[in-house]
Amino acid sequence: MKISTRTRYGLRAMLEIARGESAILQKDIAENQGISNKYLDQIVHSLKTAGLISNARGKKSGYVLTRDPGKITLYDIHRAFDPEVCLVECLSENIKCELSDTCQAQPVWSGLNKIVIDYMRSVTLESVLKGKESLRNK
Repeated sequence: MKISTRTRYGLRAMLEIARGESAILQKDIAENQGISNKYLDQIVHSLKTAGLISNARGKKSGYVLTRDPGKITLYDIHRAFDPEVCLVECLSENIKCELSDTCQAQPVWSGLNKIVIDYMRSVTLESVLKGKESLRNK
């Protein structure tokens, strides 16, 4: 499994928003993270559609989190861009593997997939903001 660029940039954008004491402008996120404004438009759109961020009201509008950073997980951010986590294609809901009924390896991949999902669910924006030490203890 390869984590998509959209998920990686989505996390970076969410961290920028979470760090701010008030709404943060898209141009500031783009500049601080070295992401093109055009690509960031797509990232922001997906994060808004997923209900993770919203526009702040007011004269100098920007983006804010819709929930506390401790309640937004890496899995939530990933799901804003990709519907599932699949280490191998045969685990995808969209694929019917002909060997799934007899495959002895599938439980191995399924178990590993579950570990990845559980880890992604355990990592919150808050834990990422606190730094590497809090993530090492997971």
